[in-house]
This record gives sequence, structure tokens and C-alpha cells, in this order.
Amino acid sequence: MLGKKSTRTEICSGSQIEARVANSRIFGRNVTKVYKSRKKETLAIDHVDFDILENEFVSIVGPSGCGKSTLLKMIGGLDDISEGAIILDDQVLKGPGADRGMVFQTYTLFPWMSVEENIRYGLKEKKCPKDKADVIVNKYLDLIGLSQFRKALPKELSGGMKQRVAIARALANSPEVLLMDEPFGALDPQTKANMQLLTRKIWQKEKTTVIFVTHDIEEAVYLSTRILVMSQRPGRFIADIPVFLPYERDLELKDTQEFIALRKEITGILHQGGDNS
Repeated sequence: MLGKKSTRTEICSGSQIEARVANSRIFGRNVTKVYKSRKKETLAIDHVDFDILENEFVSIVGPSGCGKSTLLKMIGGLDDISEGAIILDDQVLKGPGADRGMVFQTYTLFPWMSVEENIRYGLKEKKCPKDKADVIVNKYLDLIGLSQFRKALPKELSGGMKQRVAIARALANSPEVLLMDEPFGALDPQTKANMQLLTRKIWQKEKTTVIFVTHDIEEAVYLSTRILVMSQRPGRFIADIPVFLPYERDLELKDTQEFIALRKEITGILHQGGDNS
């Protein structure tokens, strides 16, 4: 199913694959992306398989340009699949849908709307009754710690605050899967660390299935229950690493021997797979 592996990597086959897929919230088979121009075709993602269980927090790491974000966009329905299929709850995905929420690195808030209005936007589009929407909006304002900024416009917020609002807006629609594309890449180190802590706490509380793209190995290890490692382009999965760290996590976890060893292991896999051989 996958190529290279470390000592931790478990490659399923036969009945093991069937058993895992039977319990999967979302999975892909032979997912391929080819970019075509008038002069050439470029293979970006090469027949990848993946399966993600309900409530998992799975990070995808790999070299720059390997296709991590492209794969996430295909899962989100924002980019066409050249070959293969992605299935969510027994339905083949063929475009965007409310069953998938997305958070990007760039701040995608509506600048003319307040914090409260941004979070409410998807609920309004779904014609959610106002009293019910009020409860949901208040819940997520409290969860992200921005109740006192509910009337603020995005231009009045810091980068970390904007991303908190973006996460709340995505979660307010109760997506089956939350897709996050390097959402903290533009933040300063301290804000990034705080956002990682908040994201992990939100995931533990909400139990949403998360697929998280990052180039930051430390971030992936801290947040995830499992890490998928991609090769250089054309992107292929070369390792599937379970993260056996405590369920309850704080930032001090990053200094433990177990954390450092896992980070080094994944770094080694990326270096070994760098030539894509």
C-alpha cells in the first residue's frame, strides 16, 4: 500500500485494508493529479491510497512542492482528481460540500463582517434558525476565547486571532472532516505554539476528523494521532506513522525524549525519501 517505511510504520494489506476501510470516515484509492498544459503533462500526485478513521487527527508532511496542498484541495473538492476516487461516508466526492470545512494559511475571513458575523455566515447560508445559530456562535466564541471581540472586524485582530475565527467558522457548520492547509505557517513562533495548543484542545473537545497539511514536523508530531509522509514530486506516501504520545498534551511535551525521537524518525524518513527512489 505504501513504499518505504520506518520501524514504526505498519503497512496493511488484504483483509487488514478491508477492515480499516470498513471503519474509515474518508479514504482515497489511486488518487492521481496530472497538470496539463499545451506543451507537457506534469504528474503531481501518483496513485496514492489513504484511509482516515473517524475522529483521527492525521497530518500530511513532505518536501515543498510534493503535492500536500494539492491533495488536500482534492479532498475539499477545490481541485479536480485526474484519476481515482475519494470517498467520504460511502459517497464519492465530486466537488465542495458542507461536509468538509477548510482552514487555509491565508486569512479568508470576510473583511466587512464582524467576528460574530463571520462565524455565523455558514449557518445563515444553511438557513439555521436564529436562536439555534446564536447558541452555536456563542459556543465557538467561547471555545476560541474571543467572546469579547465578537463585534470586532478582521482588521482589528492579530493573525492568531483571525485564524481562531477561521477555525470557529469552519467548525460551526459541523463538518464531517476539517481540512487545514498550513494554517499557522505565517504566524510568529509564540503565536504558532499557542495556536497548536488551542487546536489540539478544540479537537479533543469536538472529536472532529482532521486532516492537517504542514511542512513543520514538530507541529505534526505535537498535533497528530497519525502522520502520513509524502515523497518528492510526484507525491507518493512513503510512510504511515502512528503517534504514540499522551492524549492530553501541553507544550512541554516537545522537550520529552519520546517526542524528540519521533521527530527525528520522521526527519530521517524524509531525508531517505528525498531522492524519491
